[in-house]
Amino acid sequence: MPDNSSRRQWLKQTSLATLGLGFSFRSMGNEDGIKKIFGAGSGLINLGSNENPYGISAKAKQAILDLMGETNRYPFNVASLQSSKKTLGDYYKVGEDQVLITAGSGEGLAMLARHFNKGNIVAADITFAVLPNTAKKIGTKVIEVPLTKEKAHDLTTMMQAINNETQLVYICNPANPTATIVEANALKSFCEEASKKTVVLIDEAYNEFLDNADSQSMIGLIEENPNILVIKTFSKIHAMAGLRIGFIIGHPTLIKKLQPDYFQSSQLAVSVLSLNAAMASLNDEAHKLMSKQKNEAARKYTMNEMKKMGIDFIPSYTNFIFYPVKKYTGEYATDMLEKHKIILRANKYSDGQWARVSIGTLDEMKAFCSTLKSVAA
Repeated sequence: MPDNSSRRQWLKQTSLATLGLGFSFRSMGNEDGIKKIFGAGSGLINLGSNENPYGISAKAKQAILDLMGETNRYPFNVASLQSSKKTLGDYYKVGEDQVLITAGSGEGLAMLARHFNKGNIVAADITFAVLPNTAKKIGTKVIEVPLTKEKAHDLTTMMQAINNETQLVYICNPANPTATIVEANALKSFCEEASKKTVVLIDEAYNEFLDNADSQSMIGLIEENPNILVIKTFSKIHAMAGLRIGFIIGHPTLIKKLQPDYFQSSQLAVSVLSLNAAMASLNDEAHKLMSKQKNEAARKYTMNEMKKMGIDFIPSYTNFIFYPVKKYTGEYATDMLEKHKIILRANKYSDGQWARVSIGTLDEMKAFCSTLKSVAA
């Protein structure tokens, strides 16, 4: 990854002040600090943040309206919200004492980095950056393990990287920004072995986009293992990125240790409207299925078109695609915005420049693919 001076130069080079947008594309896989000042009338196609383009469910909208009269109350003073942890626990077949709710999974990741602030943290290089970047900011050592040549987590090397000072191992599966997955049995074996030495955190933000989401989840390991955590979000399949609801599931003994720390105040950071909407959306299987199916159709279309154009990409299991633009001589994301009004993400790594494009609607992906034909990558 670039050093601080390189990072400053990157930010300077990719500044979009001339467009009045004021954001860069440096930290792919990390939305922190990215200001997006534009609206529907701007003519831009936003494929930069892995958002669900289909919006929240009708049930979630109604839940927001239903609780408008309670917005003067803190969540703990709204009787109907007191069962939120139980509702989540029942859905995922765990106890309510195994659930922590946070203002988005990103906030949960940052708080976990602050909690596990002694020793070191093992993570992939590259990965979703909130947790490792937060750890680095507060002075925690992060052991970064390169991905395999297929851009997947290298579980063998990650296991070898664990030492006596390792407090946490972080695995984002499906992975962001690469959109790869680790085979379920291999990941389960890793979790069982690694958790004998340290806490293992699995980030399942994109799990619901998988055909075998239940079998791929590591939640089933938690009941018998006090050193495994799973973090999930309502931002993706539920389309609630702007409502900021995430949650952590773990063994009661580990959740009890986290609760008095930063997570005590996190329960006050969630709005009553967001929480009520999330509970309504949780069991709306029809909306989740619609989002998954439309995403899958647009994703398959995009990968097929890229294949026809001879554009390499990492096969995706999520709502985004990761592809190399190593031969592109300019700043790819900046040029896509300035010249084509398409927002995506790009970064330079040790093996060259790569881009990440979110899966929008089918019409948006058709526009994206049409643009790709005219862009030399």
